[in-house]
Amino acid sequence: MKKFFLYPFYAMFLSFASGAFAQTVDTSNPDAMIQTVTQQVMSQIKGDKSIQSGDISKITQLVNDKILPYTDFRRTTQLAMGRNWRTATPEQQQQVIEQFKTLLIRTYSGALAQVRDQQIQYKPFRANPDDTDVVVRSTVMNGGQPIELDYRLYKTPQGWRVYDINVLGAWLIQAYQQQFQEKIQQGGVDGLIQFLTQRNQQLASGKATS
Repeated sequence: MKKFFLYPFYAMFLSFASGAFAQTVDTSNPDAMIQTVTQQVMSQIKGDKSIQSGDISKITQLVNDKILPYTDFRRTTQLAMGRNWRTATPEQQQQVIEQFKTLLIRTYSGALAQVRDQQIQYKPFRANPDDTDVVVRSTVMNGGQPIELDYRLYKTPQGWRVYDINVLGAWLIQAYQQQFQEKIQQGGVDGLIQFLTQRNQQLASGKATS
């Protein structure tokens, strides 16, 4: 499971260009939005040694400032929980969202040291003008085997938002659905919250296993 935890957020930080200057993010164009955000994030990583060394507080700040504004993590969590989402109280829903986000950030942080000069090749974007759910497809070139990397977005009144990521044929939401279902069957929504919380504590103490 560790690779599933790692790849999606690792992918968000790769860029086809280095040293990009800050640009205005056009959220009305999903293809352009993905490319601009990855450029901006890569630029910040290269300029901050503490992020490169895995500083969790700096990484969390980077995710909150540069990535989350263009994602709908609530939707991601809701789809990962499936029908169990409706049985959770608003407080439980928020707890799952926060613990799930923390889990991805913590398991991802070690990959920052690997982010250097990877290249991303974006595939031609195909969508109809009235589409409200689209996929931006790309390939990460890292000197070895090319990595398929796709982003699923949906249209909101505030612009397009990412809610799922596909790496090597595995979508993030699908990768977690079964595990979330098992934990909820065993101990209800509180059981899932407990599992995520404990996992985060293990990662924080360096005692987590793969």
